[in-house]
Amino acid sequence: MILLDENTRAIVQGITGKQGSFHTKNMLECGTNIVAGVTPGKGGKEIYGIPVYDTVAETVEKHGANASVIFVPAPFAKDAAYEAIDAGIELVVIITEHIPVHDTMDIINYAKQKGVKIIGPNTPGIASPKVGKLGIIPMKVLKEGRIGMVSRSGTLTYEIANELISNGFGQSSCVGIGGDPTIGLGYVEILEMFENDKDTDAIVMIGEIGGSNEEIAAEYIKKMKKPVIAYIAGQTAPEGKRMGHAGAIIERGVGTAESKMNTLKNAGAHVVRKISEIPSALKEIL
Repeated sequence: MILLDENTRAIVQGITGKQGSFHTKNMLECGTNIVAGVTPGKGGKEIYGIPVYDTVAETVEKHGANASVIFVPAPFAKDAAYEAIDAGIELVVIITEHIPVHDTMDIINYAKQKGVKIIGPNTPGIASPKVGKLGIIPMKVLKEGRIGMVSRSGTLTYEIANELISNGFGQSSCVGIGGDPTIGLGYVEILEMFENDKDTDAIVMIGEIGGSNEEIAAEYIKKMKKPVIAYIAGQTAPEGKRMGHAGAIIERGVGTAESKMNTLKNAGAHVVRKISEIPSALKEIL
């Protein structure tokens, strides 16, 4: 498993908000090691037995926190991410949608300077069935296994994960990299982690139209030893129309499903046209 493992000591920033408290309950129920929550001005409270602090620094000092999941509203997300980075948190998962692009760019640049991993924003988060999840991925669609999953789309992640477990495949880890045009860790970084992960035998990569993330990933896939199954959503999307995510738009023939699928196929990935073909492709190569 990658990113989230038995050494993770997580906090929830925005734990007292509606989304934060709801998803904290779900994360705890699947065994995630959440050691504290942070909401400025609400220090001293408890949510589901989890102590709440005013600052991230207190959670690092008192609980050795090393990961954070952010459910803070978009206007305050940058400050929350900076606070986590400054406090020494090593992994920051930003669930929040609609963060201004310049704020996201600032967060990612600052995190790179400090050597901090950012997942998101606008992500369903990450899950390792053996130890829990950071985010909103429903654990009922996952089970412990040896397939790594990486995706730009939350809903498709759930659908494909469910297709895998229906056919006897479980997941080592499942990572949503986020659907915004600007994100933290991308396909290449996650593929590299899976390539080096002793718990992962093969990777399912879920892409979509728009941008060049999948083409960049193809360059790395050429060097990989582990098999990659790739599925690209939006195969019938018209040019110039945004499909779902802000990053999912085809402009002047660039970023089409066909061009992405061809590039991935040429790089050695096993490209499928339908979600239902993923399990049989896995059975063939494993």
